[in-house]
Amino acid sequence: MSEHYVYVLRCSDDSLYTGYTTDVARRVEEHDAGEGAKYTRGRTPVELVHTESYESKSTAMSREYEIKQLSRSQKERLVE
Repeated sequence: MSEHYVYVLRCSDDSLYTGYTTDVARRVEEHDAGEGAKYTRGRTPVELVHTESYESKSTAMSREYEIKQLSRSQKERLVE
């Protein structure tokens, strides 16, 4: 059974980006290469600051949505 991950990146402009993947290392490399999400292009390099793993895709996607709804200060507390 594959693992499903929710991750948070700190971009070069100090913004935070939240995403979902099954391979965190590959996804971070894609973001750094400008091949990730449109949001992170032009905001490289990125730094991985938080990960969470889940057994199901639906649970991970729900958590990704929850994190995206947090305020900036709540996200900062999460990644500390």
